[in-house]
Amino acid sequence: MKKFVGIAVISLAVTACASHTGIVQMGQDTYMIAKQQATGFPGLGNMKAEIIGEASRHCVGLGKELQIVSTQETQPPYILGNYPRSEIQFMCLAAGDRELQRPKLQKTPDTVIEVRKP
Repeated sequence: MKKFVGIAVISLAVTACASHTGIVQMGQDTYMIAKQQATGFPGLGNMKAEIIGEASRHCVGLGKELQIVSTQETQPPYILGNYPRSEIQFMCLAAGDRELQRPKLQKTPDTVIEVRKP
């Protein structure tokens, strides 16, 4: 019995660290969703596909189409709190909307250099 309780406590502790924002509205027709694993063992795997599917179902529920605006993922090594995390920003647009087009996704820069003239 003690062994079972120990395993249950460890399982609860590990799963308690995982996070999922759900769908968060950022503006008119614009949303974001993020999900993070509790440990580094699973890797990114299907996590990004899962949140894209959730975003798509949300847009379909609104009678609109999904347009992904940006994506971000953590990079290995997955240790010391840097666990697999994926985030997407997306829009739910009407079928004829001009912004509904082939996505041109670009990685968000890690560093931005701004040149100012005096």
